[in-house]
Amino acid sequence: MRWRMMILVLGVCVCMSLIQVTCEAGEIARRPNIVVFVVDDLGEMDIEPNNPQTFYETPHIKQLAAEGMRFTQGYAACQVCSPTRYSLMTGRSPVRAACTDWFGANRAEKFQPADYVPHMPLNEITLAQAVKEHGYQTFFLGKWHLGESEEYWPEARGFDVNLGGYKAGHPVSYFSPYKNPRLSDGPDGEYLTDRLAEEACELIANHDEQPFFLYLCFYNVHTPLQAPAELVEKYQAKAKALGISDAQLKDDQKYLEEEQHHQTKKPRVVRQIQNHPVYAGMVEKTDTAVGRILGQLKASGVEDDTLVVFTSDNGGLSTSEGSPTSNVPFRGGKGWGYEGGIRVPWIIKWPGHTKPGDVNTTPIISADLYPTVLEIAGLPLKPEQHLDGVSLKPLLNGQTIDRQTMFWHYPHYGNQGGYPCTVVRYGDFKLLIDLENGDFELFDLKQDPQEQKNIAEAHPDVVSDLKNKAIAFYDQTQARFLQPKKNSAEEPWQPR
Repeated sequence: MRWRMMILVLGVCVCMSLIQVTCEAGEIARRPNIVVFVVDDLGEMDIEPNNPQTFYETPHIKQLAAEGMRFTQGYAACQVCSPTRYSLMTGRSPVRAACTDWFGANRAEKFQPADYVPHMPLNEITLAQAVKEHGYQTFFLGKWHLGESEEYWPEARGFDVNLGGYKAGHPVSYFSPYKNPRLSDGPDGEYLTDRLAEEACELIANHDEQPFFLYLCFYNVHTPLQAPAELVEKYQAKAKALGISDAQLKDDQKYLEEEQHHQTKKPRVVRQIQNHPVYAGMVEKTDTAVGRILGQLKASGVEDDTLVVFTSDNGGLSTSEGSPTSNVPFRGGKGWGYEGGIRVPWIIKWPGHTKPGDVNTTPIISADLYPTVLEIAGLPLKPEQHLDGVSLKPLLNGQTIDRQTMFWHYPHYGNQGGYPCTVVRYGDFKLLIDLENGDFELFDLKQDPQEQKNIAEAHPDVVSDLKNKAIAFYDQTQARFLQPKKNSAEEPWQPR
């Protein structure tokens, strides 16, 4: 009798274990796939959903916005690329790890820039690692730029597949041969963005029963400015037909304007009109690639089971390196703390949850990606990791989130002319602190989204409050600051 009872108990235990394993496998299979598009240097006004009058053509991104939720006050974590990429992968402000400039930067002007860490620290638990722990296949494609040596590259940071990701911040060429150690060359003349789309589609088509996390960081629309000849010709003709080609505007300087922030520095010319035919071709190639991948989700029968996120790493390039785009009505561009440098496209499609064509005005930022993905996937949050991110799941379900203050800290000199600054956004107020001399600029973004009227003198109480918030943020993150040049008597501003 005792043996029969033991056999019965053992049988029940085995059955329960099998049921648990089966349930866990079913739970993994039901978790949504995740596709994240990050476009390099794409400005807020470069896509049709945000700017119906844009010179560029983005029908597939427009369709994505029509099917999901578009955020009109979405931000990058920094005005340059590597810090934002760090934040997307970690859910943290880049200031916490001193990853505050693009990796490879070392520009000094009046003062020495702050020291920074030129890689994503190995003790960070990346978003890829967090989802991989729970059965996700993880695919990386495109630009990485989060560390020099291979120990910092995607396959060492949680990705099963890495196609293109290594130390470089921009491609050698958009046309094969690419000379990329993580992406084989294609036929001569193959366009890099087409190739990445093709690889992404194959990964989706051939994935197994596990859910997947596909993280595609386009090299577009970063320099070098290169597009297929037929697209360049298309947009040359379009600009001419609209009367906005450079040849037609050469005697009309309204399409350019000088940024006059620092009178002691050479002012930067800021493009005011979108008319660059090569850049337009690069934007179209990006849009086409997004369309191909969204089409593959549908063809593979997983469209309704896939969360799609679309964003950029910083604002559009408008003040240097050819100044190929315009962020008007927003001021400045890549490298600047003004809205043109940090406000970027954000679109999220969560089938069955986001209301098609919904528009949300809540300010959001790069660090929010990490907890959002975890919560939507039904995975445990990692609050000690994604300290600065807030899950956007309530917004996607038509609710609200609790966030009052957002911070940016850039103690560096941007290649694009941007000055070292800290930015604090609290409600509709935005304070810029000049890290050279401690000067303040205060804007009411609700009344003045173009940041044309500095109201700091009229609101000293607001300036004081936001400055104190910045000082608390400095203390919390152990922020670093500009340093004096050797043998110089001049000292940069310090927060105390």
